[in-house]
Amino acid sequence: MKIEDEIKQKSFSNPYVKAHVNILFTSSWLSYSSAKELKPFGISVHQFNILRILRGMYPNPGSIKELTERMIDKTSNASRLVDKLISKKLVQKAKCSEDNRRAEVIITEEGLSILEKASKEMDEFAGKISQNLSNEEVIQLNDLLDKMRG
Repeated sequence: MKIEDEIKQKSFSNPYVKAHVNILFTSSWLSYSSAKELKPFGISVHQFNILRILRGMYPNPGSIKELTERMIDKTSNASRLVDKLISKKLVQKAKCSEDNRRAEVIITEEGLSILEKASKEMDEFAGKISQNLSNEEVIQLNDLLDKMRG
């Protein structure tokens, strides 16, 4: 569906404004849709992102600072997200042996298990939402988004 129909707007002042609104709208739609896909696993999109980062670092731990730097949404509170994941037994936190001010976070076996299942669903979801695009168009979309961010 065209962005004009989605937000019931007849026109935009120029194609750049339309692209800006379209990307913001699509981002919101993706976030909402992703949250629905992750709901059965009891994790949010931001918690999923933290778990994926930690899986990439595994078996080494990561600091809150490292998690924040690598998160997709830089405005999310990584420390609060980690605390929620600890309460779900998906990650563990310990003081760094070399620096007592630094906490180290590591994904648990349960976290790896949940993440494996959730990742499978999210991969299938990504395929479903992109089914109207060819492989070449998806590559072009990625290139254009990278180019836009400069």
